[in-house]
Formats: sequence, C-alpha cells, structure tokens
Amino acid sequence: MHCKDKGQWDKITATGNVSEERSVPEHIIKPPYYYKQMGAGNTMGRPEIKTADQVNQMRSSGKLAAQILRQCGQMAKIGMTTDEIDEFAHERIVAHNAYPSPLRYAGFPKSVCTSINNVACHGIPDDRQLLDGDIINIDVTVYLNGYHGDCSETFLVGDVDERGQYLVNCTRDCLSRCIALCGPGVAFNEIGKCIQRFCKDHDLESVAAFIGHGIGSYFHGPPEIYHYDNEVPGQMEPGMTFTIEPILSLGGGEIGILEDGWTALSLDNSRSAQFEHTILITDSGVEVLTTKDV
Repeated sequence: MHCKDKGQWDKITATGNVSEERSVPEHIIKPPYYYKQMGAGNTMGRPEIKTADQVNQMRSSGKLAAQILRQCGQMAKIGMTTDEIDEFAHERIVAHNAYPSPLRYAGFPKSVCTSINNVACHGIPDDRQLLDGDIINIDVTVYLNGYHGDCSETFLVGDVDERGQYLVNCTRDCLSRCIALCGPGVAFNEIGKCIQRFCKDHDLESVAAFIGHGIGSYFHGPPEIYHYDNEVPGQMEPGMTFTIEPILSLGGGEIGILEDGWTALSLDNSRSAQFEHTILITDSGVEVLTTKDV
C-alpha cells in the first residue's frame, strides 16, 4: 500500500502500559454508563431541539471542555506521557464538579483520548513519552450538570516536520470552513461535501469511518455528521447541537482497530490530524460552544 506521508516521525504500533482507572468523587454527577456498562449511544432518529435552559447548560459544559483542552495542550511537550496528560485532565475536570465523559463510555478506560501520529482517533493514554516531532490529538469531553461538551485539537510537539505542520494547519482550516457554512435550513450533508472538496484541493484524505454527532444530556445522538460527500437527508434547525470533527490524513483514509478495541491506526501508517467543536444552530447562524477562552 503506497503512503504519501514521507515525513519523519515515530510510528505507533501498539498501546503501551495503561494505568488503573482513576476514581471519581461520590458527589460528582455521573452519566448512566458509569454505573452500568452500555454500548455507544444511538445516533439515529430526529435531532433534539434544545430549550433555552438546555442551551445554557451546554454553554457551560462546552466552555469547561475548551478550558481543559487548552490546558492539556500546554502539557503536550517532549518527555510528557499521555497518561500524565490524562491524569491532569481528570483531576481538573472533577475539581470543577464535572465528570470526564470518555471514562467507562462503552468500556473506554481513560478520561481523555490521546491520538499520536498514525493513530487516527480513540488513542488510549499510556506510558509512552511524547517525542520531538510528534503530533497529538487530545479529545476532551466533560459532563457538567447533566450535559456533555466535546472538543478536540491536534498539537505540535517540538520540531514537527513541514508535512506534519501542513496537515495540522489544513485540518484546523477545514473545520473552520465547515462551521462557517452552518445555519438554519442548511443540509447536514453540506459538511461532508465541504470536507471532500477541501481534501481534493489540498491532496488529503478524509478518514470516513468516524462521524460527528448530536450531543446534549447524551454523549452521542442524532444527527449523524458524515465527513465525506454524501446524500443523507436532513437539515439544520435552530436549537440543534452537534459536533463536527473531521480527521484528515496525509495518506489513505482506511483504518484498523488494535486489540484494545479502541485505538484506530491508519492502514498505510500515514499521519492524520483532527479538530472538533460542539456547535449550536441559532436563528441566524451558528454558535461554537467550545471556543477556547482568549
């Protein structure tokens, strides 16, 4: 299989040593899957229209998620382990009386996802130290006062090569373009069409196996947001909240899952990057609920 990614970086081939599950204080409000193992949420059906009170709750969870993500990004330095990033995120989230949404979700063992280089998404934090030249996506979701806020960003570690920087900058730009086209009456599939055009123009591939999703009191729900050209029906309405989270690759878009059941590796060992925001469709356009504080 030919890979277009000719840069220099450390290839991930397996999950490292994963520490024990971190505890959550009793007073923290927890989602149902904390108490009973459940599968992933159902993303089929009609999207929920949020009330004004629900929107305010989601603004709070989104703001906290963005704050924690920014702080985690500051820790993405040479020599830091992803488990240390996970520990930091976990402690900061519970200190704000919130729950780290990934923990126990469909059996996920950690509080954030950390996906490095050729890991497309759902990387499990472990004892691997970050190396000079790595790119790392950190995906943070918090459950605050009964509502989830979800966002991710890909960070540069040390001196990243030109191709890696290109990938990260392009993926950030792609998400921004997707958000800009959103608003009432816009078809959901315009997002996928935008991503497909962007990838063609920038010689990248979309990792199509993973989608954006509705979010609220549930972690994952309708609508499904496909990151490739599609004809799936449905359009945006005021009060809808969902994520857009394209994963773009320097090589092919095909992935395989490691034995841990989570870590998604590119089949051709190419690097990928991801950016994600939770957004609200308003009467006049779109509001990003996970914008980082200035």
